Amino acid sequence: MFRIMKVPENALLPTIKYSRGISMTLQEPERPSIKTSVPGPKSQLLFTELNSIQQAQSVQLFGDYDKCAGNYFVDVDGNEFLDVFTQISSVPIGYNHPALLGAFEDKHALKSLINRPALLVFPAADWPSKLKRVLLAFAPRCMNNVYTMMCGACSLENAYKCAFFWYRTKQRGGQVEFSPEETVSCMLNQPPGSPDLAIMSFWGCFHGRAFGALSTTRSKPIHKIDCPAFGWPVAPFPRYKYPLHENEAYNCQEDERCLAQVVCIIEERQKCCRPVAGIVVEPIQSEGGDNEASPAFFQCLQQICKQMGVAFIVDEVQTGCGPTGKMWAHEHFNLPSPPDLVTFSKKMLTGGFFTSSEFKPAQGYRIFNTWSGDPGKLILLDQVLRVIEQEQLLSNVQKTGKVLKDGLHELEKEFSNAIMRVRGRGTFLAFCSPSATVRDKINNSLKKNGVLSGICGEKSIRLRPALIFQEKHAHIYLDILRKTLKEL
Repeated sequence: MFRIMKVPENALLPTIKYSRGISMTLQEPERPSIKTSVPGPKSQLLFTELNSIQQAQSVQLFGDYDKCAGNYFVDVDGNEFLDVFTQISSVPIGYNHPALLGAFEDKHALKSLINRPALLVFPAADWPSKLKRVLLAFAPRCMNNVYTMMCGACSLENAYKCAFFWYRTKQRGGQVEFSPEETVSCMLNQPPGSPDLAIMSFWGCFHGRAFGALSTTRSKPIHKIDCPAFGWPVAPFPRYKYPLHENEAYNCQEDERCLAQVVCIIEERQKCCRPVAGIVVEPIQSEGGDNEASPAFFQCLQQICKQMGVAFIVDEVQTGCGPTGKMWAHEHFNLPSPPDLVTFSKKMLTGGFFTSSEFKPAQGYRIFNTWSGDPGKLILLDQVLRVIEQEQLLSNVQKTGKVLKDGLHELEKEFSNAIMRVRGRGTFLAFCSPSATVRDKINNSLKKNGVLSGICGEKSIRLRPALIFQEKHAHIYLDILRKTLKEL
């Protein structure tokens, strides 16, 4: 069996240092305020209108985004909610932050937004410096290449392509030219131009809804059903027993069981000439239920990738940009070397992925689409990163996360029949209920009591507050959650 490799505790990644800052204050409600039924009459009317235009069953509320502020979401009926879900983890510094409201007052910034260049054909003169200053300055260590994209799914799609290009170049012995047979067969979707390569993912993962990303998504059937998919392999992801400190032996065996399956799948596919070119993994499986794995699991998974010549792809679309208390969640794992590719989106406002020059395609147009991102998003992200540094928001996430997690553990003791398995890092937290029915009742009751939270997996509730979520907000949330649990 594959044994867990222990990395010394002092093998820490270097701390990221920030050198930019902007100080802002936000005006937000003191507490949630619910004035109507939830959803209210205006939301219900708008839902009827929207649902006549498109399938809108996923819509919960309609927002009045002129009135949203900081950690509070205001709907069209005037209800003010403490938002710990933040547009599925996508609002980094709260609603209507002054730094973002003023981002396009500068005429050059405004023109960068409205003219929206095809960035891989006609970029502006300041585009290289923006990539260096805004993105590469905050990249995972040793990653000197970055590609911007429009969303998380296309970030994964193109990261997978980079992994395939890298793998095929290795198979050719480093040659980058293509044979006539390859150029003809790829147009017929046949080998050798369209090789039978795979990206391995894990049960419970979510990597997006575009077709390549969807083939690696394994969280809910509704995401995939009726869609053709690649026959790519899937490995088990650890399912731990909680509390973690009381179940170390079991959880270590669970790591080893899953890692052994990873090795077995790679070996079997190599034997039948259908090799795994890359493994993609989330630092915390989000849509699949906020499932965690230990630092030792990720260290060992990276070791397997290196030993077997497979790209190690870390999907930080939801965990990136600070919600776990570090800029990148994989920094918690003390990896001996960086991942090969790291994808991002959501709180980063733009999509994209970081990598090293080793994964840079030799030819142009291999990683390409019309826009390949949006310079306007980098202008906003620049302001976000300034605020993170000036307001020491990573430190704030660590402090607030401790208050939240400690409070959830107390409620876990008080209401052990309703919540359990409290887990997570920073403010990126979750807990389980005994069933989906109980979970949904809690989540819906929280909304009626003035809190927006999210669900994930089979029976979990997740917290995804903004980085400006403070201890006072944590206490409001915990008070309302206690009230909600008492009302069950």
